[in-house]
Amino acid sequence: MGYDPLANTQLQLGMDEYLPLRDVVFNTLRQAILRGELKPGERLMEIHLAEKLGVSRTPIREAIRKLELEGLVTMIPRRGAEVARITEKNLRDVLEVRRELDAFSCELACDRITKQEGEELHRACEEFAAATATRDATVIAEADVKLHDIIVHAAGNERLTEILNNLSEQMYRYRFEYIKDTNNYEKLVEEHRIIYESILNKDKQTAAQTARVHIDNQERSILNLLRSE
Repeated sequence: MGYDPLANTQLQLGMDEYLPLRDVVFNTLRQAILRGELKPGERLMEIHLAEKLGVSRTPIREAIRKLELEGLVTMIPRRGAEVARITEKNLRDVLEVRRELDAFSCELACDRITKQEGEELHRACEEFAAATATRDATVIAEADVKLHDIIVHAAGNERLTEILNNLSEQMYRYRFEYIKDTNNYEKLVEEHRIIYESILNKDKQTAAQTARVHIDNQERSILNLLRSE
């Protein structure tokens, strides 16, 4: 009997009657990676994953391919797929771009946000604050994504939206790592409040600068985590 690197991993296939099996498998593996149940550098062996989840190897293979496109999995010659490692270089590359795009989104939103979008952003800020009380990183991360998506939509630039969507999955992983630290919650809530108020007051400078600080704090926190491991 060969060694099973997943023997101690508690994977359980989520069920959604509206999704194809390959998407259910993808979502299950994606969450396992984001939550740290599948560790950086851990090999993703199709046969073991198929046995663990009770499915054939085909949806596993399709899910791994999608995870590779999102930057959550890397293909290693003669080893196969493994969970992508978070490196300082990759972190900086993604966050440097996201930092300026978020600041630009806030500046555009100051000019273009509608009354309805302003109300949605206010609700999203309140929902994020409420989510932090759950201490559930998945719930908090989803609330955070929703809030930032409203700002990007309010910016009203389709090309900017496309670029940010291409970064969204890698950003989600970094966001998730940051949000797992409960010490950051109060700061996050306050930064969201300042960004919201600045956009409504059309204060481009404060909105953009707070968006940059928002990303800088995230980068600093994750770098400290990487260096402590």
